[in-house]
Amino acid sequence: MSAIQSSLDSAVAEGHLLASSRDNVLALLAGSTSPVAEAAITELLDQGAWDELNDRFFKTLAFGTGGLRGRTIGKVVTQAEQGAGGPNERPEHPCVGTASMNFYNVGRAIRGMVVYMKRYLAEQGEARKPAVVLGHDTRHFSRDFAEFCAKVCTDLGCDVHLFDGARATPQISYAIRALNADAGVVLTASHNPAHDNGFKAYFNQGAQLVEPHATGVIEEVNAIVSESYEALPESEQGTMYLLGDAMDRQYMDDAKTQLLRPDLLESGGTKVVFTNLHGTGGHCIVPLLTELGFEVSTVPEQDVQDGRFPTVESPNPENAPALAMGIALAEKEDAEIVIATDPDCDRMGIAVRNDDGGMQLLTGNQIGSLMAWYRTKTLFEQGVITDSNRSRAVLIKTFVTTELQAAIAEKYGVGLVDTLTGFKYISAKLQKYEDAIPADKKGDYRSLSQEESRALRLEYSRYFIFGGEESYGYLGTDTIRDKDGNGAAVMFAELAAYAKSEGKSLLALLDGLYQEFGYHLEIGKALVMEGADGAANIKALAASYSENPPTEIDGAAVTRVRDFAVDDFEDAEGDSLPKEGMLIIDLADGRSCAVRPSGTEPKIKYYLFGKDAAGAADLQASKDKVAAGLESLWGALEADAKVRMG
Repeated sequence: MSAIQSSLDSAVAEGHLLASSRDNVLALLAGSTSPVAEAAITELLDQGAWDELNDRFFKTLAFGTGGLRGRTIGKVVTQAEQGAGGPNERPEHPCVGTASMNFYNVGRAIRGMVVYMKRYLAEQGEARKPAVVLGHDTRHFSRDFAEFCAKVCTDLGCDVHLFDGARATPQISYAIRALNADAGVVLTASHNPAHDNGFKAYFNQGAQLVEPHATGVIEEVNAIVSESYEALPESEQGTMYLLGDAMDRQYMDDAKTQLLRPDLLESGGTKVVFTNLHGTGGHCIVPLLTELGFEVSTVPEQDVQDGRFPTVESPNPENAPALAMGIALAEKEDAEIVIATDPDCDRMGIAVRNDDGGMQLLTGNQIGSLMAWYRTKTLFEQGVITDSNRSRAVLIKTFVTTELQAAIAEKYGVGLVDTLTGFKYISAKLQKYEDAIPADKKGDYRSLSQEESRALRLEYSRYFIFGGEESYGYLGTDTIRDKDGNGAAVMFAELAAYAKSEGKSLLALLDGLYQEFGYHLEIGKALVMEGADGAANIKALAASYSENPPTEIDGAAVTRVRDFAVDDFEDAEGDSLPKEGMLIIDLADGRSCAVRPSGTEPKIKYYLFGKDAAGAADLQASKDKVAAGLESLWGALEADAKVRMG
């Protein structure tokens, strides 16, 4: 230890190592029980791998409102970490570091949650063991981390419901509500690269942490610095239960209740290609679509659950290359739709056949707008939403999601609420609507059917028609409190069946929306900056927009700047918005853009928005004009960012 400290001190003195990295190395060595921590750090010191040490130790992986996310495999893998190796060519041990996803940080996170749950139950006067639902995706170390969390929870007196294998993230949200559990955790990094993993935390409503629970859990987690803990006497420990087929069936049956017109599926015959991109989506989506009458093919090479995600550069259905193999199979089999979900199946990407016979990708904004329009229109046609109750129906989206959905809401006279980025804010609205129903009317709300709960919300609260975000996340029910790739596949299948019944392609339906509501186009861009230096650069660049907001961009005057990190805002329902590092900049010519650092990836994101008037005589010319305007806007923003970063 003294030799390590001497090497660290010398590296700091010579400018190779950050002082924070030295302090965090020493803190980890003092508090970790890892069998390889000291050996791995010694290897990196001997190699002079200063960038790697700084990336691993420049900070302690802070538990935020979403949990944890970071590298579980380093850029440099030490011999100590590689050991005998693990499944799918991964190292035997996860990445050693305070800024990494490993047992040290996962242990801190789950123990902090246990402490908070017990305190919360005591404050509520409930003298019982907390119940926790645990799930995981197919990433490296996900099962190991889940089983580790299960042992910690039972050791510390919590009952645990652990899924018997990899499952979609929304299934954990559903199970929390179905089992009336007190919290839940999914070990996943969603669509991040293969070297990442994460710890996604939920509370008793099945949604990610919001206040006051967020601050309470964060304080408990960040107070833990040692990996060691003492298990309770065996008589006080919790019990572990495995969740399997029965919970899957319950969840899938619930997904089917999101269908508004199941009669549209009776004719069957639609060919679909599905790929889970080596993740969890095939577990439910394939049987669901098959049961609904679709002819489903899968991409054999991508069916296998493999944390390397070996057939794609990124397992993100937002990215066109991730759907390439699915599209190739669709061309071969003459399928009409390609559906792809990310490793934890909370996001869904789509490609559809266009009028020329080729396959065309839809953006997250386009997918969401089509489903929002179809569901709203159909509910009016069925008489569920009427002139007398339309004020109690609502669409929910994030500020960085297309304004086409706002135009749809305005036309039908239903509410439209914008939230900050993150599905937890949409979920918080669902809880607000549930809580607004009088207690003597709702009884055991979670046991009600869709029709029963919908009637209550339309009479006493607000009925959630649909919610979504531009990053390919959608929800059409309040029985789940997170975005749901499985439910999205069911809703999109119904939309496809509707288009077929009308003798139209899905793209023709979309063009019909553009003619009616105006052409809307959104482009997402990002500047990626990894590691300790990258984090500092992202922070400085984001701050520069607040300190020195632009007055003109790409030849257009700035007419409004909304700085969500500094100014106070309320949403359409009068609820105050928490502070978030995001600016939205509106230009005099109708274009706008939003800038925000990603909460899960080492990048700063830019969202560009353009539109043209409804009823264009030449829709293609309208599309070309708006696209050219946004490309020009990005060029100006990119050049400005370089100046801001010096």
